[in-house]
Amino acid sequence: MDKIQINLNGKGKKVGIVLSRFNSNIGDGLLEACYAELLKLGMAAEDIRIATVPGALEIPLILQHMALSERFDALIALGAIIRGETYHFEVVANESARGISEVQLNTGVPVVNAVLTTEDEDQALARMQIKGTEAAQVAIEMANLVRAL
Repeated sequence: MDKIQINLNGKGKKVGIVLSRFNSNIGDGLLEACYAELLKLGMAAEDIRIATVPGALEIPLILQHMALSERFDALIALGAIIRGETYHFEVVANESARGISEVQLNTGVPVVNAVLTTEDEDQALARMQIKGTEAAQVAIEMANLVRAL
């Protein structure tokens, strides 16, 4: 059996991050944790490109541009969608997730969806550190896995 081993070595990898500015305190926490973990995994700061967008619905378009540029080994979507009093939460959460998934399936570039969808800000604050860290790990693992295949 030929089993591909998990590889979290980020040296030489190029990662693009798209960050939603809506709920910016959560987004900034996600970014801080993600960026720190990417560096810890061996990435060079100059190999990490960050683009910001107004909200979660704008994330897929910029991810697609990044993926089509062929400059990135993996991409990361960061943001927070917090439930409000209207149905809008479901629309934004579902469409953002669908668009993010389509980018990776249509381009072959791994895309990590680290857009939190929570009931309230406290839940988002409690999850932002771990989710940002995990996003970095998944991006590097998937970049290496795709390359190994």
